[in-house]
Amino acid sequence: MSANRVLSGIQPTADSFHLGNYLGAIRQWVTLQESYDAFYCVVDLHAITVPQDPALLRRRSRVAAAQLFGAGLDPKRCTVFVQSHIPEHAELSWVLSCLTGFGEASRMIQFKDKSLRSGADQASVGLFTYPILQAADILLYQTDQVPVGEDQRQHLELTRDLAQRFNHRFGRTFVVPGPYIVADVAKIADLQDPSVKMSKSSSTPQGIIDVLEDPASIRKKISRAVTDMGSEIRADNEAKPGVTNLLRIYAALTGTSLEALERQYEGSGYGAFKKDLADVVVDALAPVRERTEEILADEAELDRMLADGAGRAREVATATMALVRDRVGFLPAR
Repeated sequence: MSANRVLSGIQPTADSFHLGNYLGAIRQWVTLQESYDAFYCVVDLHAITVPQDPALLRRRSRVAAAQLFGAGLDPKRCTVFVQSHIPEHAELSWVLSCLTGFGEASRMIQFKDKSLRSGADQASVGLFTYPILQAADILLYQTDQVPVGEDQRQHLELTRDLAQRFNHRFGRTFVVPGPYIVADVAKIADLQDPSVKMSKSSSTPQGIIDVLEDPASIRKKISRAVTDMGSEIRADNEAKPGVTNLLRIYAALTGTSLEALERQYEGSGYGAFKKDLADVVVDALAPVRERTEEILADEAELDRMLADGAGRAREVATATMALVRDRVGFLPAR
């Protein structure tokens, strides 16, 4: 087992990742592959907790993987794979489900939030047990640290509880993972409603910048992004949330501090600032988009890269499940 293993996953539920995904997660993953034994997963099993068109899911899974490679994940430095290619995810999820209390699962905030939107009667059992599958994803690879945002912290706590519960009942089997907190990760908000985060599930199309989006469309969205009363360009979450969000995007993509940007645009209007920001975003995303398109143009090579990743992931997963089956008391297959 590596003393420095991280694991994270992303759902293939859209035709492109958005800027919030890129700045909040994927760009951090690229950095982590340099100093950690990093495992990154396209979590298609999680995607089907809500209805999916099969052909579209297959296409989006390839697009998601291609974007990860296009953003800089190197298959020689990290393991990138598709969740459903490793059947042990589902098997371990079942074992952990049998150790999870119904009340414990009911308290998961994300299920409450998502089931409220469509009604609990319409929510699938898969959506209810989603955090348990997430725990299996993490524990299967004996993960030491998990990059998490605030919205996933409760799920990581459940994962830690289940690891400790299993270890107590059956003997030490799982590494108990800790959170990997990335300092100064940009919190990117909706361009049209800066009170909510940029999200495929809650933002309007005009509120999201996609990684694979056409540059002209990106420029138009930034030019129409919500700003605030007055023309002063400064960071103030309460008085100027729209401008603050745009400043955060600018700072995250250029490495310039908010204070330096405020000085740079002192006395400037929103128009000049937005034009410069659009240039920054377009220039930052262009190489990712171009590389992703190159990768998608050779589907057979992309599938080979994912098969290689699955092979490396399977080595770890099968070893963990062999130990779990023995500890639980399942008869060995002959």
